[in-house]
Amino acid sequence: MTKKKKRSNGGKGLGAREVFPAAEMDFDDERMSRNRRSLKFSKGLHKTRAADEDADYADDYTEYEEGGYADAPSGPFVVNSLMEGEAVKEQVENNACWGLASAVDLYGCDPDLIRDADAIKRFVVELCDLIEMKRFGETQVVHFGEDEKVAGFSMVQLIETSLISAHFANASNAVYLDVFSCKAYNPYLVRQFAVNYFKGEDSSLQVSMRR
Repeated sequence: MTKKKKRSNGGKGLGAREVFPAAEMDFDDERMSRNRRSLKFSKGLHKTRAADEDADYADDYTEYEEGGYADAPSGPFVVNSLMEGEAVKEQVENNACWGLASAVDLYGCDPDLIRDADAIKRFVVELCDLIEMKRFGETQVVHFGEDEKVAGFSMVQLIETSLISAHFANASNAVYLDVFSCKAYNPYLVRQFAVNYFKGEDSSLQVSMRR
């Protein structure tokens, strides 16, 4: 049996590169609504198509075969646009996997921000509000690392549906952010927000669906 889920909004991809400048990662609802292209996720496990090429808002459909967690894609795979991120979120909502893990790497970040514990805590609060995750307990931010190559703040935030963590590398002004949750969220939105907040010059995103 095939499940079919109708989606009410589309989106225009922001580029096919895995790493690209933050300037290309603006929030643009108009561009999202104009998208009429087909999406093909890595490994061909997800597919969407426009229902009406002439419609003002392209109606997309996501289809996948029944089979529960066994049909979840083996990760990590790349998500290149907000629309693809919405399709991933929808798969999680439709029980295609147990949880969603996102690894966001940011390069060339603002050195003052990544060295500011209070700024990191504010980032966590705002990110959780954005992707609608309920924080459990206080955000832990600790600076350590005897080796200068890896020294910097590390952050851990429990959420009711799992965990958000990150390491902030002083030597390279890089941020390595991980979000894992059994509640659905848009992983590309996490990437956008993190890049904008820490003023990253480049970024990458890899996603895994955990069975």
